Amino acid sequence: MSIPARRRISFVVPCYDEEASLPLLHEALTALFERLEPRYEIEVVLVDDGSRDRTWSLIRDYAEKDPRFRGISLSRNFGHQAALSCGYDRASGDAVVSLDADLQDPPEVILEMIEKWEAGADVVYAVRESREGETAFKRGTAALFYRAIRALGAGHVRADAGDFRLLSRRALEALRSLPEYHRFVRGMVGWIGFRTDEVRFTRPPRRAGSTKYTLRKMLGFAIDAVVSFSIVPLRLAYLAGALLCVLILGYLGYALVRFLFFGGELEPGWTSLILAVIGFGTMNLVCLGILGEYVGRIYEQTKQRPVYLVKEASPPGSPPEGRG
Repeated sequence: MSIPARRRISFVVPCYDEEASLPLLHEALTALFERLEPRYEIEVVLVDDGSRDRTWSLIRDYAEKDPRFRGISLSRNFGHQAALSCGYDRASGDAVVSLDADLQDPPEVILEMIEKWEAGADVVYAVRESREGETAFKRGTAALFYRAIRALGAGHVRADAGDFRLLSRRALEALRSLPEYHRFVRGMVGWIGFRTDEVRFTRPPRRAGSTKYTLRKMLGFAIDAVVSFSIVPLRLAYLAGALLCVLILGYLGYALVRFLFFGGELEPGWTSLILAVIGFGTMNLVCLGILGEYVGRIYEQTKQRPVYLVKEASPPGSPPEGRG
C-alpha cells in the first residue's frame, strides 16, 4: 500500500532592505516549520527587491544551508507588488502563503489560515483587527483608503486585509493568468473570486528595521488601486464638469432675468467672466489629468514589458527571466 505524498505549502516573502528583520523572520519560520512538517512539505521563496544592504547575502546564505529556502534577486527595485508577483510565479506549493519580512504578519496566524484552506477555502485573508505601534495618521489613512476604494466601485477589495493571505493552487493559477503591468494584487485576488474565508489578528509593531512605505509610495499605491479597478474617477470628472456648467449657466440666466424683468442693468461682468474662465480651465485640467492616468496605463500595458527581471537565483538553476 503506497503512502500518499504530503502536500506542499509555499511561503512567499518580498524583501527590501530587511537585513535587520531577516534573522528574526528565519527564526520564527523555522519554529513554525517544526509544527507543520509532520504533515506538509515546506518551501520558502525569498525575493530580494533590489536591496541596498546585506539582504541578498543573508537570503543566499539561508538557501545554501537549508533546502527549504530559495532566493530570487531582482535586477533592481521593482516595487513590493512586482516582488510579490515574482514569488507567486516561483512558488510550487499546493497552498501559497504570502507575508512581509518585518514580522508584522505573525507566522503563528498561518496555522489558522491552513485550517481554513483544509476546510475548502481557496483564498484566506488575514484581516487586521488593530494595528499596534502605528501612528494615528497611518491608521487613519489606511482606513480611509479601503473605504474610499470600495466606495469608488472596487467592492471586492477586502477592507483591512493587506498582502498577508493564503491562496490555493487553483486560485494562484487564476491570479497568474491576469496580465496587468501596474499590479494591485489585493484587488486582483478579490477579483478572481473562488471560495474565501478569513482569520483575524492584531498586527504587532515592527520587530526590527523601519518601514519602506513612504508617503509618496503610499500615494502611488492608492492611485494604482483606484485606476486599476474603478472608472468612477472618469465619471466624476464629467459629472463635476456638468455641475460647473449648470452653475455658470444658472448665473447667466439670473443676470438675464434681472435685466429683462426687473429693470436691472447688465453688470460689467469682469468678476463672473474671470470666475468662468478659471472654473472651466481648472475643470479641463483636472479632467485631462484623470484621463491621462488611464491613458498612461494603457500605454505602459501595450509596451508589454515584464513586471520584473531576475538577476540571480539561489540555489542556481532558475534562469533570469521576466514576466509580462
